[in-house]
Amino acid sequence: MPVTETQVLDALRKVVDPDLHRDIVTLGFVKNLVLDGAKIAFTIELTTPACPVKEILQSEAEGHVLAIEGVDSVQVEMTAQVRTRETKQDDLIPDVKHCIAIASGKGGVGKSTVTVNLAVALAQSGARVGLMDADVYGPSIPMMMGAAGEQPFTRTDPDTGQSKIVPILRYGVKLMSLGFLLEEGKAVLWRGPMVAGTVRQLLADVEWGELDYLLVDLPPGTGDAPMSLAQLAPLTGVVIVTTPHHVASNIAGKSVHLFRRLNAPIMGVVENMAGFACPTCNTVTPIFSGSSGEELAAEYKIPYLGSIPLDPTVSQAGDKGVPSVVAHPERRQAESFKEIAGKLAQQASILGYARKDLTRIGDATERPKFKPVES
Repeated sequence: MPVTETQVLDALRKVVDPDLHRDIVTLGFVKNLVLDGAKIAFTIELTTPACPVKEILQSEAEGHVLAIEGVDSVQVEMTAQVRTRETKQDDLIPDVKHCIAIASGKGGVGKSTVTVNLAVALAQSGARVGLMDADVYGPSIPMMMGAAGEQPFTRTDPDTGQSKIVPILRYGVKLMSLGFLLEEGKAVLWRGPMVAGTVRQLLADVEWGELDYLLVDLPPGTGDAPMSLAQLAPLTGVVIVTTPHHVASNIAGKSVHLFRRLNAPIMGVVENMAGFACPTCNTVTPIFSGSSGEELAAEYKIPYLGSIPLDPTVSQAGDKGVPSVVAHPERRQAESFKEIAGKLAQQASILGYARKDLTRIGDATERPKFKPVES
């Protein structure tokens, strides 16, 4: 008896996405199924190119199909397509699938460094990524991405007559920052309404195009820019960056409370400077004794995305305008950034499906529940 399509699909229903808690057939991941006698070929289309369980799903799919009597070979192609979200009429960034804010309770925790490297790591995975520098008081993204002194230009649509700013492209990431538009060394002396207006312009007046992920680097604290972004942008969620200090974790907790009050989901905690990474032996030694990012995540019942070691090469690379995942891909910090980028994409997919009622979230008005990420 020849192998049937029903047999193959039934076998693939045994493969369950560990994050979305549905089998890959029900989720619509299985595409282009071809049966050629004893040879089976199909595509598994995931929700993100940075999926951290891609190899596991591929291996399970191959194993279950090979177990069918009469099947001699299985060819699985792994692809990804970030799912399109529902947009509203007044959506400022309708072609952006996930807008993710990177926040911190206080300055000095390396939030911008984390944002830059996560953006590049996501782009390296094959995703279309943008990076918006909303730190209006201290824009540092241009320098860290090697674009200091650049000046973006505007492009006018011949059909609508509407002009938009064309972002700068670096390391596969589209960039826009107030730093591109200010005179070098000039301080910003703005009050709340001006900050809100700037955030709106950086979202609406920039030609972002189609993006899978737009990462937004927020200023530290709980001031006007974070609140404006939460109210203006269709946020998928917020990532909180902290360091293993009691003061940092305590103030990071205030950021968690702020965004929860604004109904912005907290996607996870990233611990920066978790331990000193020796440049010669690559071992990591803890040097701070405060509350860890993992403890902060547990306290507020939010996902822990991972930790990044304190590596001198990270700041050195940033000062030279080269993200450390590019400058030192062999170092442990680069591996950490890539793992965290994968878990971030994972959480974005979980929330995206939760909003479409494809995971059990109870009443439609209830906040989606996140599955904790294993560190």
